[in-house]
Amino acid sequence: MGFLAASPSPYHAVAGAAQRLEKAGFRQVEEHAAWDGESGGKFVTRGGAIIAWYVPEDATAATPYRIVGAHTDSPNLRVKPVPDRGRHGWKQIAVEVYGGTLLNTWLDRDLGLSGRLSLRGGGSVLVHVDRPLLRVPQLAIHLDRGVNDGLKLDRQQHMTPLWGLGDPHEGELIAFLAGEAGVAAEQVAGWDLMAHSVEPPAYLGKDRELVAGPRMDNLLSVHAGVSALIAAAQAGTDAIPVFAAFDHEECGSESDTGAGGPLLGSVLERSVHARGGSSEDRARALAATICLSSDTGHAVHPNYAERHDPDHHPMPGAGPILKVNVNQRYATDGRGRAVFAEACERAGVPWQTFVSNNAVPCGTTIGPITAARHGISTVDIGVAILSMHSARELCGAADPYLLANAMTAFLRH
Repeated sequence: MGFLAASPSPYHAVAGAAQRLEKAGFRQVEEHAAWDGESGGKFVTRGGAIIAWYVPEDATAATPYRIVGAHTDSPNLRVKPVPDRGRHGWKQIAVEVYGGTLLNTWLDRDLGLSGRLSLRGGGSVLVHVDRPLLRVPQLAIHLDRGVNDGLKLDRQQHMTPLWGLGDPHEGELIAFLAGEAGVAAEQVAGWDLMAHSVEPPAYLGKDRELVAGPRMDNLLSVHAGVSALIAAAQAGTDAIPVFAAFDHEECGSESDTGAGGPLLGSVLERSVHARGGSSEDRARALAATICLSSDTGHAVHPNYAERHDPDHHPMPGAGPILKVNVNQRYATDGRGRAVFAEACERAGVPWQTFVSNNAVPCGTTIGPITAARHGISTVDIGVAILSMHSARELCGAADPYLLANAMTAFLRH
C-alpha cells in the first residue's frame, strides 16, 4: 500500500524499486559503462523501466536465468505538450488519455500530478504533487436527464480537467511544477506528466480482507517481484534470478523501455559477456531460461458473472492466478503450468486458473512479447482483481504476499 501511494508514475515506481534494491545490497550499473563479471546483485534503469539480477558466486557464463516480468505503467490521463488551456472563465489542463482507461472513474475525483521534468543540458527531476490540484467535473444530472441510461464521454471534450478560475497563461503549469520540484522554470525543456487520484490505498470490508487502491495493474506485481528477487538473492538460487519491469505495456510495449524493445535482451547478453561468455553461452543460457510474466487478471465479478467463463471463477484471497489462452494472448502452455504449480507447492501457496469466456475477447500482456522476442519459455500469471483499469482497483489483502512467495520459490529453483 505504501509502494502504491509513493509510485504515482512509472518513474516513481522505478525510483522506489531501485531504493529497495540498494538497501538490500544491489548496486546500479550504467548502460554506457563497461560491466564487470563480479557476483552479487545489480540493476539498470532506463526511464520507466528497471531490470535487476543477482549473480551467484558459482554461476558460469551459461547459467540460465529465472525471470519475473511486470510493467510499471497504468492507464491514466497524461499532460499534453501545450497544457495551459481554458474557456468560459475556467483554467484547464490539456490531457491525453493513456491506455484503456475506464474514463468514468476519473470523474469528480481529486487529482494530483506527477512525473518527470527533463532539464536543459541533460538530467531530470521527479515531481509529485500529492494534493487536490485537478478535477474532471461531471455534468449535473439536471442537465443530462438520461445519464443513468448510458453515460457517453467524448475523450477530447469531456475529459479535460480544470484547476482554477480565470484566463489560462502559457507556461503556468510547468512553472508551478518546476517550483514544486525545486528547479527554475526556464531550466525545464520537456516533461512526462500524468494525473493520479490523491485518495490513498485503504483496507476495505468488515474483516479488512480487501485492499482498494490505484495502479494495482501492475504495481502490485512490481512490488512483489522486487520483494521476491531480494528474498531469492538472500536465500540462495540455482539459477540467476532476474526482475524486469517495463513501461508502456498499456499501449503496446513498443518503445525503448517497453517489453517489445531491446532492453531485456541487451542486459541478459551483456551479463553473459561480462562473465567471459560467448554467443554460444548466451544461447545455452536462454534455452534453459523461464520467465514468469506477472500482471493482474480478472476476479469473478458478482454483478456480471455471465461475462466470465462459467467454470473458472478466480477469487481475491485465494492465491495467484495462472492465465491461459490457447490463441497466445497469454504465453502459458502445459510445461509452464507445471513450472508454476511446482513453485506454488514449494511455497505453500494456493493458486487458481483464469481463462476467458469464449464470447468475450481476451486481453494480453508482456508474456507473449517476451516469448516471441527472446525465445524464452514464458508463463503468464498474476493476481485476481476487480475494476481493472479503474482509477481505483480492488484486490485481496493477502494476495500480494502470496504472489511474492510464489515468485520467490520460482526464482530460487
